[in-house]
Amino acid sequence: MPPLQVSEIMNLIEARNICKIFELGRLVRRKIVAVENVSFSIPNDKPLILTLAGESGSGKTTTARMILGFIKPTSGEILYKNKNIWHMSKDEWTKFHRDVQAIFQDPYGSFNPLRKVDRILTVPIRKFKLASSKDEEQELIAKALANVGLETSKVLGKYPHELSGGQRQRIMLARAFLIKPKLIVADEPVSMIDASLRANILNTMVDLKKKLGISFLYITHDLSTARYISDEIIIMYLGNITEMGPIDDVVLKPLHPYVKLLVDSVPKPNPDERWREKIELPRTELSKQAIQMKGCKFYSRCPERMDKCLKEKPKLIKVHRKLVACHLYA
Repeated sequence: MPPLQVSEIMNLIEARNICKIFELGRLVRRKIVAVENVSFSIPNDKPLILTLAGESGSGKTTTARMILGFIKPTSGEILYKNKNIWHMSKDEWTKFHRDVQAIFQDPYGSFNPLRKVDRILTVPIRKFKLASSKDEEQELIAKALANVGLETSKVLGKYPHELSGGQRQRIMLARAFLIKPKLIVADEPVSMIDASLRANILNTMVDLKKKLGISFLYITHDLSTARYISDEIIIMYLGNITEMGPIDDVVLKPLHPYVKLLVDSVPKPNPDERWREKIELPRTELSKQAIQMKGCKFYSRCPERMDKCLKEKPKLIKVHRKLVACHLYA
């Protein structure tokens, strides 16, 4: 594929045909294609909650780590305001890390268990020189905690183990409020939190988008939470995009056979509406399929497969407001 030209419209973040291949083994080396030719963008002038969804092994977390600059793509580019992040100067790299923040799956892992939680809020204030005095620093912290629904008296001065998972995760969101990034990459931020507290975290994310104009790249396997907060969604399978577009278009009217099965597998909160049939897919060995499959990677599990699917990899094509990678719509 020829290199893409720089767009006249400046995106905050743009992934261009990014691929990531991991090599495993010492004596016998084998390659795992974790992400393959994935492209998407997050605008600079309009806040957006974009979800990367898929089952385990789909490549969504690897994609997020490349967006954050934690790992380098094997090929393709990650652009921050039209500049490859791996070609940035030290000052540009610092600006990138202020504008693009992360929240991880395990809120406890983000804290030093030997230090009080105050530190995770004071460090960015001092690093980015956000306050000129200790009084101003305390005012900023109180305001940030209030914006995520926390009281200073209930969280400050305590160690991480003394707080709930929901409180720890909201402190991470408060930290983001302090820095005021343009984008937060949230990797399964509610998967380790009690169901009763998940809505609080998700609502806080939506509030940060509305109040501060912060965009989110939301990584999840849960389509229910994705639909609750997302504007757009990308469904991935074994490193490839299968379908992408506005959240309701994809979830309510899925086109790709994999996405249809994924949506059908979501339990409905209605005891009178039961699944009509049991969903069973053939088991596949991830690394073997990722290496050997020349056509569609979903071929061995697809109920609508054709001979063409085995030989030719489907390309993303536009169908109404969505993009779908399936020969059924070619």
